Amino acid sequence: MSTLLQPLPHRHVLTLPTAPAAVRVARETAEQALAEWGVNPGHPSVAPALLILSELVTNSVRHASPPSEQVTVTYAAGADCLAFAVHDRHPSRPRLHGAGTGGRRTGGLATVMELVGALGGTAVVRGDEDGRGKSIWITLPL
Repeated sequence: MSTLLQPLPHRHVLTLPTAPAAVRVARETAEQALAEWGVNPGHPSVAPALLILSELVTNSVRHASPPSEQVTVTYAAGADCLAFAVHDRHPSRPRLHGAGTGGRRTGGLATVMELVGALGGTAVVRGDEDGRGKSIWITLPL
């Protein structure tokens, strides 16, 4: 995970039990980290980023437990970029591009992709080397 975020000067990693409370804690931690890093909470990317983060952590809680006992969120930011990754140890890799196509929306991932696209960001799924987990990486402009 670290190679994508190395160039960004601010970074925080949080690991939580894969339980419903993880969504709230991940979002509150993001808000606190962004404030500490001097990111304007009124920036047009911040509120959608928090919603995207909440959707991704919710998906891990709903779909990855078991076998994933934990979800790890990596937060990072720079002068012109906000990035985060949500990692769990469930082997299924969601298809991000095309989520919700075919005339039917598929919920959280469709919302994530709509927001990422509208903001000019990127979303990537990266599998763990052992094939037993994955991270969903989101990068948004600031």
